[in-house]
Amino acid sequence: MKRLAFFISGTGGNALNLLRACREGRVQALPVLGLASSGKALGTARLEAEGLPTAILIRKDFESDEAYSEACYRAAETAGADVICLCGWLKKLTVPPRWEGRILNIHPGLLPQYGGPGMYGMHVHRAVLEAGEPESGATVHLVDGEYDHGRILQQLRVPVLPGDTPEDLQKRVYGAEMELFPKALSAYLAEQA
Repeated sequence: MKRLAFFISGTGGNALNLLRACREGRVQALPVLGLASSGKALGTARLEAEGLPTAILIRKDFESDEAYSEACYRAAETAGADVICLCGWLKKLTVPPRWEGRILNIHPGLLPQYGGPGMYGMHVHRAVLEAGEPESGATVHLVDGEYDHGRILQQLRVPVLPGDTPEDLQKRVYGAEMELFPKALSAYLAEQA
């Protein structure tokens, strides 16, 4: 059974959702670590309350993205993780060959549109609304060396409704994320078996 590390930068909602999916048997994997990029990430305490070991690594404590990324991978490897799930992770990771194809990310938009540096959270929802798009959604993809770029595993679409605010759209997309990430992760793990 594959072992998972969840990388978080905020409230940890996607990580908690995946943790539940694993414990309920919807995802055949064993969560072994929650890693936060900020001491202020509310998700750290939430994951600890669920009994998941956690760690915090702060980018400014490292001289480069490469050094920071390596420390994050070492933490995952020390915990025995085979696969990393980025659950609202906001820091740049460089991907060494040993981790290629083993890092999944969830993005609150339909990639390849509305991705890249600075395109996260409410920035994505505002951009979708400003462009007058008829739909948005969530994407799970493999992480490579570019922001929001690797192979798309699955997407789930949601309508943009008349009068939507960015907050309205965020709620709808977040609901799609909760449904999509466990399904996409489960399919990915089955593919790896």
